[in-house]
Amino acid sequence: MGGKVRAVCISHIRGVKKQEVPGRIRVVAGYGIEGDAHGGNWHRQISLLAYEKVAEFNRLGGGAENGDFGENMVVTGIDLRALPVGTQLRLSDALLEVTQIGKECHEHCQIYQRVGDCIMPREGIFAKVIEEGTVEKGDSIEVI
Repeated sequence: MGGKVRAVCISHIRGVKKQEVPGRIRVVAGYGIEGDAHGGNWHRQISLLAYEKVAEFNRLGGGAENGDFGENMVVTGIDLRALPVGTQLRLSDALLEVTQIGKECHEHCQIYQRVGDCIMPREGIFAKVIEEGTVEKGDSIEVI
């Protein structure tokens, strides 16, 4: 089962929406995305969100852009919520491992404040980096 990376986004500050990166990003083993505020030695190094869920949110009037939910990667072609913790994902030459499905939202993000809803807590997944590499928009993502 596989799909494609539709966007890669980072932020240098926690708690704000991420900005799409036009080009390759470096994914560092045991850390996350180089330059991203959520990088570190913990279980939520990279966040992923399905493009299909963002599109559905937007059909209901959400008006979200890539990175608005605080996600690092927007991918298409994979039902991320159906992946169990421990699933490995190959992105180009990088390898990720799913560590968490969804998350509790303690403080509402900018998109929630704007429209009254956020899909990240129920649709997003989180992963840690097992093997480092580079990733960019258009790369394939494969469930191992």
